[in-house]
Amino acid sequence: MSTNLIVAAVLFSLFIIFFIIVLLRKKKVNIKYSLIWILLFLVLLVSTVVPGFLLWVTKILGFQTASNMVISIILAVLVVISIALTVIVSNQDKKIRLLIQEISILKKEFGDNNEK
Repeated sequence: MSTNLIVAAVLFSLFIIFFIIVLLRKKKVNIKYSLIWILLFLVLLVSTVVPGFLLWVTKILGFQTASNMVISIILAVLVVISIALTVIVSNQDKKIRLLIQEISILKKEFGDNNEK
């Protein structure tokens, strides 16, 4: 890998990790979701800095080329993130429905002052 590409990958990884930490401090993102991204970019950082790491992992996992492994891992991570987000949306949908029902019951019990 060329030196320019290594430097760009390291800077990009460090920037993303820093950005996620800033989002954590501002409480814009939950820690359990940010850990996935931090771990992912730490792996990218290690694979960029340590020569031969990617080829070693490729050999262990049984892939023929490193590019096939990287694409497979990216697809797997995206599928896992998509499933996790689907679960989150489903849970929030249930909570919203419950809140709507509770508010409707309270409005019926105490009367709606806005109705004339």
